Amino acid sequence: MDVILCHTTADFDALGAAVGLARLLPGSKIVLTGGAHPTVKDFLALYRDEYPTIERRSVEPAKIRSIQIVDAQQRHRLGKAAEWLDLPHLHAIVVYDHHFGQASDILATQVNIEPVGATTTMIVEQLQRAQISLTTTEATVMALGIHVDTGSLTYEMSTARDALALAWLMQQGANLVAMGAYIEPGLSPQLQQLSQVALRDLQHLDIGGKTIGWVSLKTDKFVTGLSSLVEQIRSSIADLDVLILAHVFPATADENRVTIIGRSSIPDVDLRVLFEPLGGGGHSQAAAASLRGVDVEAILTQLVADIQAAIPQPPTARDLMSVPIRTIRPETTIAEAQRILLRYGHSGLPIVDRSDLLIGIISRRDLDIALHHGFSHAPVKGYMTTQVKTIAPDTTLPQIEELMVTYDLGRLPVLADGKLVGIVTRTDVLRQLHHHRQIGKAVVDDGITPPTPPYKGGAFAPFACKGVALTPSPFQGEGWGGVTASAAQQISPSIDLHQLQAKLTPPLWELLTRAAQLAQEWGWQLYLVGGAVRDLLLATPTGNLAITDIDLVVDGFHQSADVGAGVKLATALQEVYPDTRLDIHGAFQTAALLWHQNSEFGSLGIDIATARTEFYPYPAANPEVEASSIRQDLYRRDFTINAMALRLTDSTAPPLLDFFGGLNDLQTQQVRVLHPNSFIEDPTRIYRGVRFAVRLGFQLEARTIEYIRYAIASGVYDRTAQANPKTPALQTRLKTELKYLLQSSYWQAALELLAELGALQCIHSTLELDRKLLQQLKLLARCLQRFDSAQTIVHWQLRLELIISELSPAYRQSVAANLQLPDESIDRLENLDAAQTAIVSSLPNCHRVSEVVQMLKQYDLAMLIVIGIRCQTLAIRRQIWRYLTIWAQIRPILTGDDLRKLGYKPGPQYRQMLDNLLTATLDGEVIDRSGAEAFIRDRYSTEIHL
Repeated sequence: MDVILCHTTADFDALGAAVGLARLLPGSKIVLTGGAHPTVKDFLALYRDEYPTIERRSVEPAKIRSIQIVDAQQRHRLGKAAEWLDLPHLHAIVVYDHHFGQASDILATQVNIEPVGATTTMIVEQLQRAQISLTTTEATVMALGIHVDTGSLTYEMSTARDALALAWLMQQGANLVAMGAYIEPGLSPQLQQLSQVALRDLQHLDIGGKTIGWVSLKTDKFVTGLSSLVEQIRSSIADLDVLILAHVFPATADENRVTIIGRSSIPDVDLRVLFEPLGGGGHSQAAAASLRGVDVEAILTQLVADIQAAIPQPPTARDLMSVPIRTIRPETTIAEAQRILLRYGHSGLPIVDRSDLLIGIISRRDLDIALHHGFSHAPVKGYMTTQVKTIAPDTTLPQIEELMVTYDLGRLPVLADGKLVGIVTRTDVLRQLHHHRQIGKAVVDDGITPPTPPYKGGAFAPFACKGVALTPSPFQGEGWGGVTASAAQQISPSIDLHQLQAKLTPPLWELLTRAAQLAQEWGWQLYLVGGAVRDLLLATPTGNLAITDIDLVVDGFHQSADVGAGVKLATALQEVYPDTRLDIHGAFQTAALLWHQNSEFGSLGIDIATARTEFYPYPAANPEVEASSIRQDLYRRDFTINAMALRLTDSTAPPLLDFFGGLNDLQTQQVRVLHPNSFIEDPTRIYRGVRFAVRLGFQLEARTIEYIRYAIASGVYDRTAQANPKTPALQTRLKTELKYLLQSSYWQAALELLAELGALQCIHSTLELDRKLLQQLKLLARCLQRFDSAQTIVHWQLRLELIISELSPAYRQSVAANLQLPDESIDRLENLDAAQTAIVSSLPNCHRVSEVVQMLKQYDLAMLIVIGIRCQTLAIRRQIWRYLTIWAQIRPILTGDDLRKLGYKPGPQYRQMLDNLLTATLDGEVIDRSGAEAFIRDRYSTEIHL
């Protein structure tokens, strides 16, 4: 007999999963191990005979073959049926559950725990794969299981999988009318009376913008349907974030029994964790516990205290605001103010007087109206709003939200000691609220490994979110190294810096901690940015992180970080690590710390810069940069997956900054550009996008592909190159991207995608990747492996030369020079046609091997490889290959020392003698040492002997 066990006081999810599993295991029996919820009892009163249920006392343990457990993973939740788990003859114990983070004490042969809203969903997916049809009553109880456990898909743990499973059950005939009677049953008269008492006696506490409510109800006996009462109370009171209800009734004459039910809508308040010490269980948002002989008031007091401690302090204006602030004077013209808004992408500008005191604010709408009426040359003072609402740095997010809603404000200046220090916009608030809702929603847990304890001490102490770890990259030479994403991988919206610590060597972790502490002491925020954050989110829990480059960005919060902040921090770190080299470069004062073959850090580079924004004076130019905020610094980057930052310094705000949806794009495995003009400003971003897509196994997002095609078809690159002598994005930076691509293992896929997009036109407008060139490149890969074992040729460079050789001879030299290839490469491309013509015309007239060698030895290895690949005449190609593989390796059998021993006087004649001997050897006239000596004696018998 196969037995399916529901937990005690079975709910609809347990029953629904059991019913579905019974269809997967024909002949199995469902055991309700210890009663059921009142609504489940009512349901079974009508439908019990439709399901293969059996009472526990009717089961003969000796006949049990396997045990399937649904919606539970702890023995005590199975009541007396838990004794069956110890039967020695069991073939299997299988667990199905969706509750993560519970310490299971069941020695199962198979555990299935998945991040869905209901266990029933897991069983539905198996039924779909097995193509099993359901009866109406089976579909109804399973649909009830998903509805009730996901709050009709409104609870945070609900997923798309639950919705799809529910849709399939409706297709199978789930009875909606019957479901409605049990999903939201009306309150009984007794519950209605208790509802009035609860609303009257409810106590509440406001903490960090959240409201905790609790109440204790006493009755003379157990009351069913309290879960419905809890939901009724929550729906009656707006803004009640957590509700705890205690029901006290007599168990015996001397002892009370207590049922405690909790509901939470705060992601940080995990009721399952808080109820576990009481012997309870459930979900993060819904949990319950039953106790005997306890002090109810003491229990409620402790629960409220635990909930209060779990609620994080709300972010303040200091955490949300943007710095530095773009301000204008009251005499600034409307046209100039509009230009500033356009350049920086702002929606409004604060206006300050000569003492930098705030006197007004002007919005984009105000400017648009003034321009519409022809007042572009008028000063902004005539159009600015002077009655400005302001906030302090410690104003909390709920207070900011209330001000914006009450007064319909799009931005709030932040003042400290009367000075403007930042600005908080409506977008900042919405982004923070969205992030708060997402925390905890997609965290992946195996349900077995205990949570990682939070890191104690140091600048990273505040962060203890559960996150993901990193895997080593198969692609080296690109900083942190790429990681390949799995289609089934779940991306967590929260990062635990302890996960980062586990992937770094202790010296490197200490270095980052020191840097964060120094930045914090100076009133700055310090961020890990770019690819490192991307790879941290993509990575799997195993493997070590190979680091060669780290990018850090300094941003101000207590005070603005000026352009020298990165240099100041790097200089301070060099005092701690004197064996590193400090490089300061660029007008923007970016600093780099460099280690080379260091015993602790190996070869490591750390770039430290102040948060900045950038502007392109013309397409493909080097950008102009200036100090800005971390948001603007991330916005200047290329793709959303590279535009995230991890805060390393202390803050009440979440550590991960994801302003542009990079997390979602990692989850959906797509490369999405940040703004439409990105490729027009910098064509190398096309190559970077292709590199990331191919390397990570992602897809270029559809709109991103449209932007690429538009930029290329517009002809902007040719026009820019003709109008400007310097176009670094089409020269040095393009060469760097080509190097990354052509030296990688995925060069072919990358080139094919670039060709499909038409992006090879960035190298030259006539360049195409046809079948012939692709075959030549494949042949080159084999040649380089065979002919260049000593790595005397720069492989990526020769690949690029072969690509350029497909251009008309008139373009080759200029393209190579534009990409700043070395002189030898430019010379090869310039002389390629002449050399190929000479070889093709001369080799057919070379009838002896020595003549072939004499002809080809005047060309270097790279030139001969390219000519051999490009040559269409098979006989000539074979002669070149034989020369490279065989004939070029042949040497004279004798040496100069051998000639001296034979009695010949050393001198210039040795070269001629050995050359003649080599010719004879190549042509087969000499095959061994004795023949070589005879050849010399016969040819040079008249030479003067010693």
